Amino acid sequence: MMLPTHALVGLALATPVALVVPELAPAALLGGLIGGILPDLDLYVGHRRTLHYPEYFSMAAIGAVVLGVAAPTEPTVATACLLLAAAVHSVMDVFGGGLELRPWEATSERAVYDHRRGEWLAPRRWVRYDGAPEDLLLSVVVAAPLLVALDGVFRWTVVSALVVAAAYTVVRRLLPSVATWLVDHSLVQALPDRLLAHVPARYSGGHGLP
Repeated sequence: MMLPTHALVGLALATPVALVVPELAPAALLGGLIGGILPDLDLYVGHRRTLHYPEYFSMAAIGAVVLGVAAPTEPTVATACLLLAAAVHSVMDVFGGGLELRPWEATSERAVYDHRRGEWLAPRRWVRYDGAPEDLLLSVVVAAPLLVALDGVFRWTVVSALVVAAAYTVVRRLLPSVATWLVDHSLVQALPDRLLAHVPARYSGGHGLP
């Protein structure tokens, strides 16, 4: 799924805490938002492997939630929401597409890396690819109650996520052509070596790790 969807799901996971314990709402919502985004910070450094941990995030989230319930403070609640959102993000990506440059072609069997088993989990493709129409629909469905339940900066965050999600959906299938054009015109090769090392091999037709 695309990043706005994950961010919205992270907020949605934290919203019940925000409603039940209003004084901890900012910590819970910020934790959920960061956790929803966190795994995708590995986009150019081993995407869906470096920061995606379906099992380990889930186990850590269970402990953090127990601690947050037993001792509800801003740090414990924020940590619980962060880890829970990161775990759900990592698991959700299994139900999306693979890691190929054009995931709608369904040629990759790599969805998320399972560190415990040391192997890649295959994509289920319930959402065919990040930025697919059904991905946008999921964002809208998750965002609708958030627009009612939240206010202030977090409501504006939801609105911004929807705008980005809609724009990304419109241009998604054009992005691979833009990426390959940049490679073909040697614009990518002009980058310093330390930055070039982080350009995924799929953009230049390579077959290394994404």
